Amino acid sequence: MHIVFLNPQGNFDQNDSHMTEHPDFGGQLIYVKEVSMALADMGHTVDIVTRRIQDPKWPQFDKDIDSYKGYEDILRIVRIPFGGNTFLRKELLWEHLDEFADGILNFYGSALPDFATAHYGDGGLSGVLLKKKSGLGFTFTGHSLGAQKLDKLGMNKANYEELETYYFFSKRIMAERLSMQYAFNIITSTRQERYEQYAHPLYKWAVDPSDDEKFTVIPPGVNSRIFSTQESPVDNNVRAYISKVTGGQIKPFIIVSSRLEEKKNHKGVVEAFALSQSLQKKACLGLVLRGIDNPYHEAGKLPEQEQQILNDLLDEVRRHNLTDKVFFLNLKSQQEIAAAYRYFAGLGSVFTLTSFYEPFGLAPIEAAACGLPAVATKNGGPSEIFADGKGELVDPFDHKDIARGLLNSLEAHSRYAREQEALVRKNYTWRKTAEAYFSVIEAGAQAMRDDAVAIGSLNASEQIRAYLALH
Repeated sequence: MHIVFLNPQGNFDQNDSHMTEHPDFGGQLIYVKEVSMALADMGHTVDIVTRRIQDPKWPQFDKDIDSYKGYEDILRIVRIPFGGNTFLRKELLWEHLDEFADGILNFYGSALPDFATAHYGDGGLSGVLLKKKSGLGFTFTGHSLGAQKLDKLGMNKANYEELETYYFFSKRIMAERLSMQYAFNIITSTRQERYEQYAHPLYKWAVDPSDDEKFTVIPPGVNSRIFSTQESPVDNNVRAYISKVTGGQIKPFIIVSSRLEEKKNHKGVVEAFALSQSLQKKACLGLVLRGIDNPYHEAGKLPEQEQQILNDLLDEVRRHNLTDKVFFLNLKSQQEIAAAYRYFAGLGSVFTLTSFYEPFGLAPIEAAACGLPAVATKNGGPSEIFADGKGELVDPFDHKDIARGLLNSLEAHSRYAREQEALVRKNYTWRKTAEAYFSVIEAGAQAMRDDAVAIGSLNASEQIRAYLALH
């Protein structure tokens, strides 16, 4: 079967340039790449369709066609020119998606793919437009939804215009509602995502979360080629680097590895560590950065929002005199991160992700696959992954509860490491994700109708204002 992934934002290339370093190049891109590769391994022809960028600052994305090594004949990166040549942040793509859809149809001509799977709200709207123009069916994977972000940013009547001007929430909510309505099936990573995120009042009448025919829960997986307990060629160099940075510390570590975003709650972990003498006696704290060797002198290299978060962490470290117990590691690739996880697992360490809310939580299971047990937020996907005592779940708003979970996991390191590694091997591989995706895609292709879609006059701006008035 010929399957197309619709992903207009971010981009893809052989070297995973900018992957996870930029808000538009986050975990969604890893997800799309891995499911695409797994489907290709199953014998399907796959295209990832995204945006062509001809911008000197972004030279990796200027070719019309690209591919991954080893997948040249079965998996293509197809870049469609739309919205001009320069890089545009994802919030500025909405007005250009009709051009994107037309470009896709021009590229394929009469040889349309068999089915599409759309990712994020802009991919979803692209799927709606393609269905309207050609009858091509699609599934929708939202990854994260605008209504939740709107709430987290504290949108209200007073700041509505300011946030709307930057984030274009009215366009995003409209796109998501249309995607939900016209997708053959909506794929979520967890049941909680399905029943909580899609039940938000701003999606009322667009979708019913209790409709079993409309939803399929498919967990993501880990890249077992990278994240495993098997050593790789980079392990020795990574061990030497970590030993140099940490002064040869052999105590267990608490490892934090996620992009510097407020919602990831790095500060909660630092505060828990700073305020717990028990944690400080038992472990050191290691925070993984990317592209910075000395954060005390190089924070200015980061974007403004990341600088602020990092400077807050550094202030906390200084205030509590923890510079000899808190270390920052510049790990430049997934391979290096996996090697670091293996090294720290050998010291009896733990990984932690204490996001205020985490839709799924891929990073904890990547760590667990390397033998490094995870302590995760109780809010979101991790509560399903680590249910039944398979891991410590903590309240991200309570530093004492974070400390409790970390101490318990350090004490029971061997048991948690063994159980979580087995859990990942059994339930969370990209092959399993792809097989479940294909079952949905195959059913959608069989049911596909060549019916035009009429995009109604949905005024999402008025809907958001009404929602704010009630909340």
